Amino acid sequence: MKEWQFALSSADDAGPTAPILLIGDICSNLIQAAQLGYHAIEVHTRETARWDYASIEKVMQDCNMKIAAIVTGRLCTEGQVNLIDDIPYVTQSAMDGMRQYIQMAQRFQTDIVIGWVKGRIPAGAGAKKYLDRLAYHLQILDEFAGERDVHIHLEVINRYETNIFNTAAETMEFIEKNKLENCFVHLDTFHMGIDETDPAAAIQLCGKKLGYMHLADNSRCYPGSGQFDFRKILQALDTIEYGGYLSVECLPKPDGITAARYAIKHVMECIASN
Repeated sequence: MKEWQFALSSADDAGPTAPILLIGDICSNLIQAAQLGYHAIEVHTRETARWDYASIEKVMQDCNMKIAAIVTGRLCTEGQVNLIDDIPYVTQSAMDGMRQYIQMAQRFQTDIVIGWVKGRIPAGAGAKKYLDRLAYHLQILDEFAGERDVHIHLEVINRYETNIFNTAAETMEFIEKNKLENCFVHLDTFHMGIDETDPAAAIQLCGKKLGYMHLADNSRCYPGSGQFDFRKILQALDTIEYGGYLSVECLPKPDGITAARYAIKHVMECIASN
Protein backbone atom coordinates (compact mmCIF):
# COMPACT_ATOMS: atom_id res chain seq x y z
CA MET A 1 0.00 0.00 0.00
CA LYS A 2 1.24 3.49 -0.87
CA GLU A 3 2.50 5.44 2.13
CA TRP A 4 0.83 8.84 1.95
CA GLN A 5 2.35 11.80 3.75
CA PHE A 6 -0.05 13.92 5.83
CA ALA A 7 0.39 17.52 6.96
CA LEU A 8 -1.58 20.00 9.05
CA SER A 9 -2.05 23.75 8.67
CA SER A 10 -0.43 25.73 11.47
CA ALA A 11 0.35 29.29 12.52
CA ASP A 12 1.55 31.23 15.52
CA ASP A 13 -1.81 33.02 15.59
CA ALA A 14 -5.02 32.95 13.57
CA GLY A 15 -8.68 33.93 13.91
CA PRO A 16 -11.52 31.39 14.16
CA THR A 17 -12.50 31.91 10.50
CA ALA A 18 -9.02 31.02 9.20
CA PRO A 19 -8.47 27.44 7.95
CA ILE A 20 -5.73 26.84 10.51
CA LEU A 21 -5.86 23.83 12.84
CA LEU A 22 -2.79 24.22 15.07
CA ILE A 23 -2.01 27.51 16.81
CA GLY A 24 1.29 28.03 18.60
CA ASP A 25 5.02 28.11 18.05
CA ILE A 26 6.52 25.78 15.44
CA CYS A 27 8.02 23.37 17.98
CA SER A 28 4.77 22.82 19.88
CA ASN A 29 2.84 22.51 16.61
CA LEU A 30 5.28 19.88 15.35
CA ILE A 31 4.90 17.86 18.53
CA GLN A 32 1.10 18.14 18.48
CA ALA A 33 0.88 17.12 14.81
CA ALA A 34 3.12 14.11 15.43
CA GLN A 35 0.89 12.99 18.30
CA LEU A 36 -2.12 13.23 15.98
CA GLY A 37 -0.48 10.91 13.44
CA TYR A 38 0.70 13.50 10.90
CA HIS A 39 4.10 13.65 9.22
CA ALA A 40 4.51 17.41 8.80
CA ILE A 41 3.04 20.86 9.32
CA GLU A 42 2.64 23.69 6.86
CA VAL A 43 3.58 27.03 8.40
CA HIS A 44 1.56 30.20 7.75
CA THR A 45 3.86 33.06 8.70
CA ARG A 46 5.31 36.43 7.80
CA GLU A 47 8.50 36.65 5.80
CA THR A 48 10.05 38.66 8.64
CA ALA A 49 9.63 35.90 11.26
CA ARG A 50 12.77 35.02 13.15
CA TRP A 51 13.16 31.37 14.07
CA ASP A 52 15.38 29.43 16.42
CA TYR A 53 16.27 27.02 13.62
CA ALA A 54 18.46 24.82 15.79
CA SER A 55 15.65 24.17 18.27
CA ILE A 56 13.12 23.56 15.51
CA GLU A 57 15.44 21.18 13.66
CA LYS A 58 16.00 19.22 16.88
CA VAL A 59 12.26 18.80 17.44
CA MET A 60 11.82 17.77 13.81
CA GLN A 61 14.52 15.13 14.24
CA ASP A 62 13.20 13.91 17.60
CA CYS A 63 9.61 13.63 16.33
CA ASN A 64 10.51 12.48 12.79
CA MET A 65 8.56 15.47 11.42
CA LYS A 66 9.03 17.92 8.56
CA ILE A 67 7.82 21.31 7.38
CA ALA A 68 5.56 20.58 4.41
CA ALA A 69 5.53 24.14 3.07
CA ILE A 70 5.84 27.79 4.01
CA VAL A 71 2.61 29.64 3.14
CA THR A 72 3.09 33.26 2.03
CA GLY A 73 -0.45 34.68 2.27
CA ARG A 74 0.30 37.05 5.14
CA LEU A 75 2.68 39.02 2.94
CA CYS A 76 -0.47 40.11 1.07
CA THR A 77 -3.11 40.21 3.81
CA GLU A 78 -0.91 41.88 6.45
CA GLY A 79 1.90 43.34 4.36
CA GLN A 80 -0.55 44.74 1.77
CA VAL A 81 1.64 43.91 -1.23
CA ASN A 82 1.27 41.70 -4.30
CA LEU A 83 3.11 40.69 -7.46
CA ILE A 84 0.97 42.55 -10.04
CA ASP A 85 0.30 45.94 -8.48
CA ASP A 86 0.43 49.06 -10.64
CA ILE A 87 2.62 50.81 -8.06
CA PRO A 88 6.24 49.71 -8.64
CA TYR A 89 7.36 49.95 -5.01
CA VAL A 90 4.49 47.65 -4.00
CA THR A 91 5.57 44.89 -6.37
CA GLN A 92 9.21 45.45 -5.39
CA SER A 93 8.27 44.95 -1.74
CA ALA A 94 6.41 41.78 -2.71
CA MET A 95 9.48 40.49 -4.55
CA ASP A 96 11.73 41.28 -1.60
CA GLY A 97 9.34 39.44 0.72
CA MET A 98 9.14 36.43 -1.58
CA ARG A 99 12.92 36.14 -1.64
CA GLN A 100 12.88 36.10 2.17
CA TYR A 101 10.27 33.32 2.13
CA ILE A 102 12.36 31.29 -0.31
CA GLN A 103 15.43 31.64 1.89
CA MET A 104 13.34 30.56 4.89
CA ALA A 105 12.12 27.53 2.96
CA GLN A 106 15.68 26.70 1.95
CA ARG A 107 16.70 26.60 5.61
CA PHE A 108 13.77 24.31 6.42
CA GLN A 109 14.45 22.20 3.28
CA THR A 110 10.90 22.72 2.11
CA ASP A 111 8.83 24.65 -0.47
CA ILE A 112 6.62 27.74 -0.58
CA VAL A 113 2.97 28.33 -1.46
CA ILE A 114 1.95 31.41 -3.45
CA GLY A 115 -1.74 32.18 -3.13
CA TRP A 116 -3.10 35.64 -2.34
CA VAL A 117 0.21 37.38 -3.01
CA LYS A 118 -0.28 36.75 -6.74
CA GLY A 119 -2.64 39.72 -6.58
CA ARG A 120 -6.03 40.47 -8.08
CA ILE A 121 -6.69 42.01 -11.50
CA PRO A 122 -8.59 45.30 -10.96
CA ALA A 123 -12.26 45.33 -11.94
CA GLY A 124 -12.73 46.39 -15.55
CA ALA A 125 -9.04 46.12 -16.40
CA GLY A 126 -7.60 43.96 -19.14
CA ALA A 127 -5.98 40.80 -17.84
CA LYS A 128 -3.01 40.59 -20.20
CA LYS A 129 -0.74 43.26 -18.73
CA TYR A 130 -1.26 41.93 -15.22
CA LEU A 131 -0.61 38.33 -16.20
CA ASP A 132 2.48 39.44 -18.12
CA ARG A 133 3.66 41.28 -15.02
CA LEU A 134 3.02 38.21 -12.88
CA ALA A 135 4.89 36.03 -15.36
CA TYR A 136 7.89 38.38 -15.32
CA HIS A 137 8.09 38.34 -11.53
CA LEU A 138 7.52 34.61 -11.25
CA GLN A 139 10.25 33.92 -13.79
CA ILE A 140 12.68 35.79 -11.53
CA LEU A 141 11.45 33.95 -8.44
CA ASP A 142 11.44 30.64 -10.31
CA GLU A 143 15.18 30.97 -10.96
CA PHE A 144 15.92 32.27 -7.45
CA ALA A 145 14.03 29.36 -5.85
CA GLY A 146 15.49 26.78 -8.23
CA GLU A 147 19.02 27.78 -7.26
CA ARG A 148 18.04 26.98 -3.65
CA ASP A 149 16.19 23.72 -4.37
CA VAL A 150 12.87 25.25 -3.33
CA HIS A 151 9.70 24.58 -5.30
CA ILE A 152 7.03 27.26 -5.78
CA HIS A 153 3.46 25.95 -5.51
CA LEU A 154 0.93 28.23 -7.24
CA GLU A 155 -2.38 27.81 -5.44
CA VAL A 156 -5.58 27.52 -7.47
CA ILE A 157 -8.19 29.58 -5.57
CA ASN A 158 -11.91 29.92 -6.29
CA ARG A 159 -13.35 32.82 -8.30
CA TYR A 160 -15.05 34.43 -5.31
CA GLU A 161 -11.70 35.10 -3.65
CA THR A 162 -9.43 35.91 -6.60
CA ASN A 163 -9.49 36.24 -10.38
CA ILE A 164 -6.11 34.70 -11.19
CA PHE A 165 -5.73 30.92 -11.49
CA ASN A 166 -9.24 29.67 -10.66
CA THR A 167 -8.74 26.30 -12.35
CA ALA A 168 -6.00 23.76 -12.82
CA ALA A 169 -6.16 24.25 -16.60
CA GLU A 170 -5.50 28.00 -16.33
CA THR A 171 -2.58 27.43 -14.01
CA MET A 172 -1.03 24.70 -16.14
CA GLU A 173 -1.34 26.85 -19.26
CA PHE A 174 0.38 29.76 -17.50
CA ILE A 175 3.23 27.60 -16.19
CA GLU A 176 3.84 25.98 -19.58
CA LYS A 177 3.53 29.21 -21.57
CA ASN A 178 6.03 31.02 -19.37
CA LYS A 179 8.42 28.07 -18.96
CA LEU A 180 8.27 28.10 -15.17
CA GLU A 181 10.26 24.95 -14.58
CA ASN A 182 10.37 25.28 -10.79
CA CYS A 183 6.70 26.28 -10.35
CA PHE A 184 4.04 23.65 -9.67
CA VAL A 185 0.27 23.55 -9.30
CA HIS A 186 -1.24 23.57 -5.83
CA LEU A 187 -4.81 22.24 -5.69
CA ASP A 188 -7.28 22.53 -2.82
CA THR A 189 -10.39 20.33 -2.74
CA PHE A 190 -12.51 23.14 -1.26
CA HIS A 191 -11.66 25.52 -4.12
CA MET A 192 -11.95 22.69 -6.66
CA GLY A 193 -15.51 22.08 -5.51
CA ILE A 194 -16.41 25.57 -6.75
CA ASP A 195 -14.55 25.96 -10.05
CA GLU A 196 -13.61 22.49 -11.32
CA THR A 197 -16.28 20.50 -13.13
CA ASP A 198 -14.32 17.28 -12.52
CA PRO A 199 -11.75 17.40 -9.69
CA ALA A 200 -10.29 14.01 -10.62
CA ALA A 201 -9.76 15.15 -14.21
CA ALA A 202 -8.09 18.35 -12.94
CA ILE A 203 -5.65 16.28 -10.90
CA GLN A 204 -4.87 14.09 -13.89
CA LEU A 205 -4.37 17.16 -16.09
CA CYS A 206 -1.66 18.42 -13.75
CA GLY A 207 0.14 15.09 -13.67
CA LYS A 208 3.75 15.48 -12.57
CA LYS A 209 3.23 19.24 -12.25
CA LEU A 210 0.96 18.78 -9.23
CA GLY A 211 3.17 19.82 -6.35
CA TYR A 212 0.92 20.26 -3.33
CA MET A 213 -2.56 19.26 -2.19
CA HIS A 214 -4.93 20.76 0.38
CA LEU A 215 -7.78 18.69 1.77
CA ALA A 216 -11.05 20.13 3.07
CA ASP A 217 -14.68 19.20 2.50
CA ASN A 218 -17.18 21.28 0.52
CA SER A 219 -18.09 23.39 3.56
CA ARG A 220 -14.35 23.87 4.22
CA CYS A 221 -14.69 21.79 7.34
CA TYR A 222 -12.68 18.59 7.87
CA PRO A 223 -12.69 15.85 5.19
CA GLY A 224 -15.59 13.49 5.82
CA SER A 225 -17.88 16.17 7.23
CA GLY A 226 -19.51 17.05 3.91
CA GLN A 227 -20.30 15.89 0.40
CA PHE A 228 -16.94 15.21 -1.25
CA ASP A 229 -15.88 11.69 -2.21
CA PHE A 230 -12.26 11.64 -1.12
CA ARG A 231 -11.82 8.11 -2.42
CA LYS A 232 -12.03 9.47 -5.96
CA ILE A 233 -9.59 12.24 -5.12
CA LEU A 234 -7.10 9.72 -3.73
CA GLN A 235 -7.58 7.41 -6.71
CA ALA A 236 -6.77 10.27 -9.08
CA LEU A 237 -3.71 11.21 -7.04
CA ASP A 238 -2.57 7.58 -7.08
CA THR A 239 -3.04 7.44 -10.85
CA ILE A 240 -0.59 10.30 -11.41
CA GLU A 241 1.77 8.84 -8.76
CA TYR A 242 1.52 11.98 -6.64
CA GLY A 243 4.29 11.99 -4.08
CA GLY A 244 3.63 15.26 -2.25
CA TYR A 245 1.83 16.00 0.98
CA LEU A 246 -1.87 15.69 1.68
CA SER A 247 -2.22 18.76 3.84
CA VAL A 248 -5.39 19.28 5.85
CA GLU A 249 -6.24 22.98 5.67
CA CYS A 250 -9.78 23.39 6.92
CA LEU A 251 -11.82 25.38 9.42
CA PRO A 252 -11.12 24.56 13.08
CA LYS A 253 -14.59 23.18 13.76
CA PRO A 254 -15.59 22.03 16.30
CA ASP A 255 -11.98 22.84 17.21
CA GLY A 256 -8.62 22.40 15.53
CA ILE A 257 -7.52 19.24 17.33
CA THR A 258 -10.85 17.46 16.84
CA ALA A 259 -10.96 18.44 13.17
CA ALA A 260 -7.40 17.13 12.70
CA ARG A 261 -8.34 13.79 14.30
CA TYR A 262 -11.50 13.37 12.23
CA ALA A 263 -9.70 14.39 9.03
CA ILE A 264 -6.90 11.83 9.18
CA LYS A 265 -9.32 9.12 10.33
CA HIS A 266 -11.59 9.70 7.34
CA VAL A 267 -8.77 9.90 4.81
CA MET A 268 -7.18 6.73 6.15
CA GLU A 269 -10.54 4.95 5.85
CA CYS A 270 -10.79 6.11 2.23
CA ILE A 271 -7.30 4.83 1.53
CA ALA A 272 -8.11 1.46 3.08
CA SER A 273 -11.30 1.11 1.02
CA ASN A 274 -9.68 1.96 -2.34
